[in-house]
Amino acid sequence: MIIQSYINLLVESIKISNLLLEYCKLGISYKDAGVDIDAGNQFVESIKPLVKETKRSGVMGSIGGFGGLFDLAACHYTDPVLVSATDGVGTKLNLAFDANIHDTVGIDLVAMCVNDLVVQAAEPLFFLDYMATGKLEQHVAVDVIKGIAQGCKEAGCALVGGETAEMPGMYQASHYDLAGFAVGVAERNEILPNTDALNDSDVVLGMASSGIHSNGFSLVRHLIAQHKISLSDPAPFDTSKSLAEALLTPTKIYVKSCLGVKHEVKAFAHITGGGLTENIPRILPDHLAVEINTKSWSTLPVFEWLQDLGDISEEEMLKTFNCGIGMIAVVPAGRADSIQAQLHATGQTVCRIGKIIKSENSGAVVYA
Repeated sequence: MIIQSYINLLVESIKISNLLLEYCKLGISYKDAGVDIDAGNQFVESIKPLVKETKRSGVMGSIGGFGGLFDLAACHYTDPVLVSATDGVGTKLNLAFDANIHDTVGIDLVAMCVNDLVVQAAEPLFFLDYMATGKLEQHVAVDVIKGIAQGCKEAGCALVGGETAEMPGMYQASHYDLAGFAVGVAERNEILPNTDALNDSDVVLGMASSGIHSNGFSLVRHLIAQHKISLSDPAPFDTSKSLAEALLTPTKIYVKSCLGVKHEVKAFAHITGGGLTENIPRILPDHLAVEINTKSWSTLPVFEWLQDLGDISEEEMLKTFNCGIGMIAVVPAGRADSIQAQLHATGQTVCRIGKIIKSENSGAVVYA
């Protein structure tokens, strides 16, 4: 009887041990929860060559640390003021997801930040990105970083770091969101706009956009869905590309062109969300307005297509999209031709689109 009881106890002990072993085998890891740290580390290693290509004077160290280091003294400014900007790409990303094209939205991300810096006559120094995704797909993420690195090279700034966050449950597995942060520097006595110098003899120059850039895509996507248009079809306004490829044309970066003429310009304005209607008033003093001749430049075919597709009023177009003008410069009338030629020499398409006027309705945009 005692022996039988001992045998029963031994059997139960073995059962408990086996259960404990099975429990240990089933131990939950971070990877089981949807976050693969090893994949993240591999991703960092794969983008190091891309990051290295953006290195410029002032950069200290390399990516992988807790923060990016930059030596401002290496830039040789006399009385430097730091200028910062942050932005994203918005719902344009949804087109990238649907078309599986990811190598241009990184350029958009950089452009939206550095174009905001240069309007204050700031030279972009360095850039950081934040990418959040449901599941890290390395080939997709590398394509995104390729675009960011390309944008940084075009702007002359360094990609000094960033963050890639795998957030299952927050985002769909194939989706991601992007945010960017840029820091630039300007001499204190050169910061724009120079509102005190603006007067009603000044000329407004417009620099052509490359397309829709990164604003207004909620309306674009709404129209595409409403009319059941396929992104894989040839673009109605450019049959050499699919509609997705045409709409994903990246935002133009104006940095080097604007920096080349900053000493002769009184003000720049980046034409982003709000279009010409909302962005130009941001640089005007209380006693001045601006008159814009909408017939002075050739509207890009994509905007004509959108306007016809949605029966959109001209007022709404000018308040929603850049309508073909991505950056404006306010210049002295006597220097307008020279500055236009200098901008043209840097690859910009430039035309006179308006003038500064006196107005009781201060800060207004009057369309002629």
